[in-house]
Amino acid sequence: MRYILILLFSLPLLALSVKDIPKSLTNLDVVDGELVYMKGDEKIKLVDETPKYSLKMVRGDPVGTKEGLRFHFVKEDGTTSFDGGTLFYALADLSEKYPRAKWKRYAKIDKDGYANIAITNQLEGKYDFSDWKSKKHGVIYYRLQDKTGHIAYEGKVYFRGNGAFSIDEGSIIEGPYLALQTNTSITIQFETLYAKNAKVTVEGVGVFTSKKAKLHEVKITGLKPNTRYKYSVNAGGTHTESYTFKTAPKKGTRKAFSFAFTSDSRNGIASGERTIEGVNAYMIRRIAALSAYKDVAFVHFTGDMIDGYCHNVDDQMLQYVNWKRAVLPYASHIPFNASMGNHEAMEYKFTDKHRVPRFPYATESSEALFAKNFANPLNGPESEDGAYYDPSATTTDFPTYKENVYYYTYDNVAIVSLNSDYWYAPSIKRGKKDIGGNPHAYVMDQQLAWFKKTLNTLQINKNIDHIFVTLHTPVWPNGGHVKDDMWYHGKNDIRPLIADKYGNLIAVKKGIIERRDELWTAMMESSKVYAVLTGDEHNYARLAVKPSMPIYNDNYKPEKPMKIARTIYQIHNGAAGAPYYAKEDTPWNVDMPKDNSSGGEYLQNFTTQNALVFFHINGKEIKLEVINPDTLDTIDQAF
Repeated sequence: MRYILILLFSLPLLALSVKDIPKSLTNLDVVDGELVYMKGDEKIKLVDETPKYSLKMVRGDPVGTKEGLRFHFVKEDGTTSFDGGTLFYALADLSEKYPRAKWKRYAKIDKDGYANIAITNQLEGKYDFSDWKSKKHGVIYYRLQDKTGHIAYEGKVYFRGNGAFSIDEGSIIEGPYLALQTNTSITIQFETLYAKNAKVTVEGVGVFTSKKAKLHEVKITGLKPNTRYKYSVNAGGTHTESYTFKTAPKKGTRKAFSFAFTSDSRNGIASGERTIEGVNAYMIRRIAALSAYKDVAFVHFTGDMIDGYCHNVDDQMLQYVNWKRAVLPYASHIPFNASMGNHEAMEYKFTDKHRVPRFPYATESSEALFAKNFANPLNGPESEDGAYYDPSATTTDFPTYKENVYYYTYDNVAIVSLNSDYWYAPSIKRGKKDIGGNPHAYVMDQQLAWFKKTLNTLQINKNIDHIFVTLHTPVWPNGGHVKDDMWYHGKNDIRPLIADKYGNLIAVKKGIIERRDELWTAMMESSKVYAVLTGDEHNYARLAVKPSMPIYNDNYKPEKPMKIARTIYQIHNGAAGAPYYAKEDTPWNVDMPKDNSSGGEYLQNFTTQNALVFFHINGKEIKLEVINPDTLDTIDQAF
């Protein structure tokens, strides 16, 4: 997240014009401000893009009353999705290390979207564990459920008063979240209800301020390596939230530490906290709590955190907020670093089921919204503009890679995050190939070139012993995405389609299997690459990609096949709450016993259990531990 994006998103959205259509796409037009797909002379319209909920609506615009607070859940057009819904509410004690709502009361939402909560009488006396009555201020957590039982949002707001209540103008409604952790700095993100000046106070270091805004991103500097600090966040009100963070060790010290990895926490079954508007909050909360309990240095989450595939910015923003809400309050102590997956897609969907990457790329693309929500390093490539297939040297025809392709280091470990769903067009693999875009799992040229250069840089870095590469789609799928990812049943004909300068669609030179081989060859050539961390398939799998592993079938046999020269592990974990996928046969896993009782030569472990992977690093030594965050059973141990 960067302030330029915050400013862009604060502007009202304008109707599209023909100039907004990237030259990399074709057969699109704008008629009366609306995008259409031109199928010959026929104009194919977009599906209805009106979201069921909006972020403004679910936050409820709270105000104080004599007895408590009043919320009004209404869209900008005056309609509501919560006639007959329920507002649950609770106190929370911010002095706890991990403050959580103590759910106790509820109020009905009327036909006009209003709900009143009674703090007086309902949350006083023996129920006032936070001592709001004597302090004359407190915090309310609330959960919004529609009349079908679906939970749309969980929020919080600060209040003042005792008998006549008001909203504290310094209310922090989202966060704080930690990001960009180094040995001397860290960044703290949070959102306030109103545009406010805010400050972060770090004990023993000083005060760091943020200018008047709703979205705040405060960089804390001047820190000591491998040190835990207490910090507090305040936006001018009576409330202060206090947590801790720890800096990374000094580079090259090789101190023992652990980090966690998982992905795919989008909606589970449509029930309770397993589906809080786009997110399996139940499972991701257990993952966050277990990560804190195991005292990891950081968590890396590799995509499909939300249900996504949205056709409206506000819909996608609500789902991101729900994911970030689910990892709190643990993400106030531990950085949760994120990569993109296919479900983070923002798209245009036409009534004939064409689905293409959304633009304008600077404000409404998948990549732009991801950058708005997460603070990641800015050391990635720029975009695919400038590649040999770029149709124009003077216009922006591809989205940015900034904050979705990057790398970071922690002591002697480097994490390289790729985006295998960049400029993603879901329609391509379904045979709709006359607009353009990038198919699922294809790593395009500019990103691959950056990746090779980055591996070379890390290879000669004397402080780095281990490189972990993470991308959402498995290089070697084992169940659920054998039909695509980097396999497509072994067929090589899947590739990006891009309009040339004349508006004609062309396919890039390399097919998906060729590109897979180039990607893996680059990793084999870097001796420090230890494992590839993937998601997308909703299961856990440990695959040893080693010499003699079969990697092709009769659908494609290259003239110069890639030879596996050394062992690199693919540690796959898409088991953070999305509906499970069973194993499917591929050339590299057919010897895996059907009951998974013991590993095969290559696929050494496979399970449909929910999973959280821990890597325990101690100098040159790596230990793998995998735990089911729901049952706390150990699933796998290796290395």
